[in-house]
Amino acid sequence: MKRALLFGIFSVTLLLWSLGRPAAALAHPHILDADTRQEVSIAEFLEDLRQTRVVFVGELHDHVGHHAAQLAIIEALADDDRPLVIGLEMFRRDSQEALDRWTSGDMSFLDFIEVYNDNWSMWEAYRQIFNYARQEDVPMVGLNIPRRVTAQVSRRGFARLPAEQQRELGNVECEVSPLYEKYIRQALGGHGGHGQQFLYFCEAQILWDTVMARHIVEYLEQNPEARMVVLAGSAHAWKHGIPTRMLQLAEIDYRVVLPEVVGRIDRRNVNAQLADYLWLDVDDAGWQF
Repeated sequence: MKRALLFGIFSVTLLLWSLGRPAAALAHPHILDADTRQEVSIAEFLEDLRQTRVVFVGELHDHVGHHAAQLAIIEALADDDRPLVIGLEMFRRDSQEALDRWTSGDMSFLDFIEVYNDNWSMWEAYRQIFNYARQEDVPMVGLNIPRRVTAQVSRRGFARLPAEQQRELGNVECEVSPLYEKYIRQALGGHGGHGQQFLYFCEAQILWDTVMARHIVEYLEQNPEARMVVLAGSAHAWKHGIPTRMLQLAEIDYRVVLPEVVGRIDRRNVNAQLADYLWLDVDDAGWQF
């Protein structure tokens, strides 16, 4: 009965989402298995996600449709038998107290929005997710590190950080492989700089992934009954991003769901080394399945 109800919520959420989309948009979600490149049913998709401990759901930060899909997955996995938490790239760990007060209803919107804007931007794109967490008392976990640290690494490389700061970060090894470089180029649409500057950018991404993975593992170790849905940019959520760093720290079962972005990660180039599922969508040019 509970799963039937959750499936119904999932379907209704996506139907309402589709009503606000252009006429060319699909009226129901299409989920592609990244290994076979075959469509799977919503029921199969959700049943598989329920078997795992961590679900990474990628996004383009300013894409409202991606956030609607994330919320639909969160609602469908809100199972009382296994407490659900939402892991956020968008919040630093040092803002955790504010997140706790927000979801418990102990912080006003005006106070919270100041903290939110100090951590991130584009409130309207994320508003429904944060409001849902507050209304349903779903914990939200800040996974990020101070932006100034990743900015330093992007400009000068990890090796140029002061030794003390490197130790505080756990002496992360920022080894950038050709596969990693290729995907980051792909995920960013060819942007990110050139030469040594691009290498530093990749090191910053790896540092970001490593520390977020560490925070995920620490939370799950302290809360062994919890399941976490992690919301992060696709360049962090793909399998060679946070998930790989997480597996270096602990054996945790996970799935990766990425939104289709034509020309970056789409039905023609996705594979099981990048993700488990691809959420098919319509791009700005109206290209559709």
